Amino acid sequence: MLRAAELVAGVMEGGNLTDAFERMAADHAAWPDATRGAVRDLAWSTLRDYGTGDAVLQQFLHSPPAVLIHGLLLVALTRLEQRPEQAHTVVDQTVQAAAVAMPGLKGMVNGVLRNALRQRQLWTSWVEADEEARHTHPRWWITRVRADHSEHWRSILEAGRQRPPMALRVNRRRAEVDAVVAELEAAGIALRAVSGQTVLLAQPLPVARLPGFAEGRVSVQDAGAQRAALLLAPQAGERVLDACAAPGGKTAHLLELADIELSALELDPLRAQRIRANLDRLGLEARIQVADCARLETWWDGRPFDRILADVPCSASGVVRRHPDIKWLRRDEDIAGFAAQQARIVDALWHTLAPGGTMLYVTCSVFGQENAAQLAAFLRHHADAESDPIDGFPDCQLLPDADHDGFYFARLRKKA
Repeated sequence: MLRAAELVAGVMEGGNLTDAFERMAADHAAWPDATRGAVRDLAWSTLRDYGTGDAVLQQFLHSPPAVLIHGLLLVALTRLEQRPEQAHTVVDQTVQAAAVAMPGLKGMVNGVLRNALRQRQLWTSWVEADEEARHTHPRWWITRVRADHSEHWRSILEAGRQRPPMALRVNRRRAEVDAVVAELEAAGIALRAVSGQTVLLAQPLPVARLPGFAEGRVSVQDAGAQRAALLLAPQAGERVLDACAAPGGKTAHLLELADIELSALELDPLRAQRIRANLDRLGLEARIQVADCARLETWWDGRPFDRILADVPCSASGVVRRHPDIKWLRRDEDIAGFAAQQARIVDALWHTLAPGGTMLYVTCSVFGQENAAQLAAFLRHHADAESDPIDGFPDCQLLPDADHDGFYFARLRKKA
């Protein structure tokens, strides 16, 4: 409980949740998978419902507590929601954790939680009275989603507070879908084949428990993310660029689809290493370069690409259930900054695309400023660009649901 609270407190102080968890796991390498998974699940669940928990806490806090104690109380409320039948045990464990972290505040922690339990029947009314608590997203985020998706905004926000699905991509170079499905079912893993090479698991599992993962027969990749390589549709012998490539899931998928000459760019050297590790596990090869994809002079050899995957940095608003710290760390004004960065990248990459070539613009965002508005602006500014429709439409906005996360795709062709 205390470890999960430390992660939550780190986010409240502006830290990155995934990075903090990876450091914690490295510092506790002896933790069994069950402990590591429990800490992760509790921290992620608490942050998905941060607004709800804070609305309840504010009824009992007369002044802001120390950030670690605040995080601990939020974690306790999440555990009380998950295990109401163990309420007294949860309170006792929380008080014990407070005694370890800040002994002088264990009485306050005990008093707040016991008061909260006595007024449990009022929690719902407190949450319903607060829009941020009701939807577990910041108000500016709610406003944007409502404006961009007037018919689906509630379902988008609801998806953002759910546990994400776990999907596998079958490596067509090493396995057939039917054989992988049979192998997983024989191991007692509930699943369903979705489409193509995609298998959706009923429950998330550590990759160590997945038959065929270590041997490169399957990879973990969201079903929505798997659409990127399929939409770009590389053909044998083509020269392909994967810009902003880490951690390498889409890079690998492109290489699984066709025998191509692929270059993968990544700005962060450590993240570039993850691309190499992923490709090595799958028995694939690409040219990996550490570079800013918008600074052509640092990496491009002047030879044009037949196809480009421009999976650009974005708000990540479509994958927020996987990264729940994002919705509390982002600010409304950040979106314009992402949009400017995206435009800079695709304008630069367009110069490297051969006439007749195809670029796929991709974000994991549901915000229109990063998506349809970018497509419209690009087409206005580039007379040699034309939209290559997807399923009869100029673009494709996948909204998060039970099967996949939220993604945006726009396919562009350079006039010959």
